Amino acid sequence: MPLDTTYFQRCIDTLSKAHGMLLLENPENIAFDMYRSACVKEFEIILEQSGKLLKKILKPYFHSNKEVDKLHFKDIFRQATLRSLIDEQMCERWMQYRDNRNNTAHDYGVNFAEETLNLIPQFILDAQFLANLINTQTHDIERER
Repeated sequence: MPLDTTYFQRCIDTLSKAHGMLLLENPENIAFDMYRSACVKEFEIILEQSGKLLKKILKPYFHSNKEVDKLHFKDIFRQATLRSLIDEQMCERWMQYRDNRNNTAHDYGVNFAEETLNLIPQFILDAQFLANLINTQTHDIERER
């Protein structure tokens, strides 16, 4: 039974739309700030959802669900690389996305937003790849514990 990625896909679509609108907006307008805020918010939601969803498709590769539940964000992506679900370059980018969030989370100002915005175009592509990957998994992700 495949995972439901409707919300994840909706967040990707929202980020894509907000980023597109941001690029068209004058930085002096309040709409620019609104689109920038939407981009940052969706970036964070997608980042968290990606780890949760990827963790679920990794469960069949482990002896127990408890083992998978102990994995932290970066370990989830490393395990996905070991299982050939994603390549090393994509894994490194997800690490960079997470590091950007962690290194600038204390500064939810312009610096954080600007650093995040620089990552958005590739992030959208990577998130879409991950959504497609999750949708193509055919093994039973909700197996008995």
